[in-house]
Amino acid sequence: MAAVPGDASDETLMVRYQRGDRDAFTLLVRRHHRPIYNFVLRQLRHPTLTEEVTQDVFLRVVQSASEYKHEARFCTWMYAIARNLCVDQLRKAQHRRHPSLDQPLGPADDARALGEVVSEAKPHGNTEQSAASSQMRAMLVQAVETLPDDQREVYLLREVANLSFKEIAEVTGVAENTAKSRMRYALERLRAALSDFEEYARALR
Repeated sequence: MAAVPGDASDETLMVRYQRGDRDAFTLLVRRHHRPIYNFVLRQLRHPTLTEEVTQDVFLRVVQSASEYKHEARFCTWMYAIARNLCVDQLRKAQHRRHPSLDQPLGPADDARALGEVVSEAKPHGNTEQSAASSQMRAMLVQAVETLPDDQREVYLLREVANLSFKEIAEVTGVAENTAKSRMRYALERLRAALSDFEEYARALR
């Protein structure tokens, strides 16, 4: 089989994997491991469990590969798997562990902190501005964590997975308008939580 082109779409790679091309699956994992990990972490808030669930996501992709239809968007299909695994874990969990804002999102040396991934701070010219940016990131992380589960889920699928509202509706099993409403309510809550930072609050509108 010909070498896998680096710019091949996810859908093309998945079809190639269905036909026996293991290199195509390897590339899919490289592309999506970090985003899936970040999504799961902010749902479960437990780094060790998150790593296990992330591995389970890709294991399910392997196990369910024959069920994937090439006309479907791969990300939508994969995040539906991730979302369902998170729901299962949250139902089992009796206690939730909230990671520190300095908790790395992954085991790699270059893993970024949770606050940095949720909101990238713009570069600032002095210590006072940098401190304000750090405080702003911390407030946003805390605000996201306190969102109702359905709103947090839609917010993460939109902002982390970059799914459209139609795709979010497919993943969560709700109407598209419901997904939009949940996102709107989530942004309203985040704006309220960040009201002390008027510039950032305006960026959320």
